[in-house]
Amino acid sequence: MLIHPWDAALEPAEWQRWLAEHERFGVLAVNNTDPAQAPLVLPTHFSVDGEQLILHLARPNPVWRHLAAGVEVRLAVTGDYAYIPSYWRAKAGGPDEDGVPTSYYSSVQFVCTAEIVDDPRMKVEILIAQFADVQPEGGHAEVSVTDGPYARMLAGIRGLRLTVVRTEAKFKYDDHNPVEHRERVSARLDERGRGLDHGAAGQQRRRLDAIGDWRSRPTDGETS
Repeated sequence: MLIHPWDAALEPAEWQRWLAEHERFGVLAVNNTDPAQAPLVLPTHFSVDGEQLILHLARPNPVWRHLAAGVEVRLAVTGDYAYIPSYWRAKAGGPDEDGVPTSYYSSVQFVCTAEIVDDPRMKVEILIAQFADVQPEGGHAEVSVTDGPYARMLAGIRGLRLTVVRTEAKFKYDDHNPVEHRERVSARLDERGRGLDHGAAGQQRRRLDAIGDWRSRPTDGETS
């Protein structure tokens, strides 16, 4: 993922807060054992467990042999995205039709090593942790190796623990453009109000408050 300096997370806490405020649903990308074939990409919920990401998938899923053969996988979460039309980004004084369109989005990507979990008790631990994360209000049966409806379903799933090797975070909201430009685009996003426009506008305003005018920021070696 290309990350320009103005798109980078200001600190790890920024992407951690963003992830905590959004549903943990992403795509898991796994290299194909046949390099001539496309990688496998799996949409999935996941949860954060310390330095690991945890999830479970159906045992018949074709991904398992590729996971077992691979070294690194990537799990990507993207949100607060919006298409920005060309005529919203025309240079000051220039014709609207000469503007260049772009996409706004937030994306956090985790590069991980993978551990496949088949031990029933360890799978139960993953399920309990995921329930606590995505369904904290309860309303589900006991998760147990021996009792209840989930006990007989355990054989049909496999768990996955992903140990994070590195994290890449990007917040692409025109932070290198003038303040007036960003304020104008945020207002237009709210006015259009389709899809995730309001979320994208909120992220742009949040970054604007934190960064201000990118061009006036001190360069490396300077102090503010």
